[in-house]
Amino acid sequence: MTAAVRGEDGHDLYLAEALRVKGDVLLQREAPLAAEECFREALDTTRKQHALLWELRVALSLARLRVIERRTDEARQLLASVYDRFTEGFEAPDLRAARALLDTLR
Repeated sequence: MTAAVRGEDGHDLYLAEALRVKGDVLLQREAPLAAEECFREALDTTRKQHALLWELRVALSLARLRVIERRTDEARQLLASVYDRFTEGFEAPDLRAARALLDTLR
């Protein structure tokens, strides 16, 4: 296995994304509790790294889980809390996906 890519602060730059992808796979395998654990760890990682785009991706995945669980208010609040911190780049695919999900949750 190759060494992790580390940023200046020593954090693994792709850990949050790897955890998010793992959570998505677990969700597809109908393991929502394990998926949520991955999403929560990924959110914590993105917040420690101040990585807003990665945080948005994780929030999208967790919001989708909340929709499946019929917890749409939680999904909307979580996703909006991240999306609303962006000030530009709204044509980027991740931001468009977040906006589309938010529109369906309102």
